[in-house]
Amino acid sequence: MDTLMWEAKAAEGRGAELLRWVLDEGVHAVADPEVRTEVFIAGDRVVVIAVGPQPPRRLPDPPEALVDRAPHAWPFTRVNLAP
Repeated sequence: MDTLMWEAKAAEGRGAELLRWVLDEGVHAVADPEVRTEVFIAGDRVVVIAVGPQPPRRLPDPPEALVDRAPHAWPFTRVNLAP
C-alpha cells in the first residue's frame, strides 16, 4: 500500500472555505475505487491522507486566496511489522 499525505494551511479566516474546496474539488483528484481517502482538520490546517495499492495522485493546488502558503505533499510506503 502506498500513501499520500497532503497538507495546506488556510489563509487568515479562510479555514472553512479551504475545507469546503478540499471536500468539493480537491479529493476528486485522488478519487479511485481502490483509494481510501480521509480528511482531517487541525486549526487552520487541512490534511488529506490517501491510501491505495499504487501511489495516489497529488491533489491540485487550491486557489491562492485560500492558502497561506503552497500546500505540502509527502508520499509514504506502509511498512508491515511482523508480530
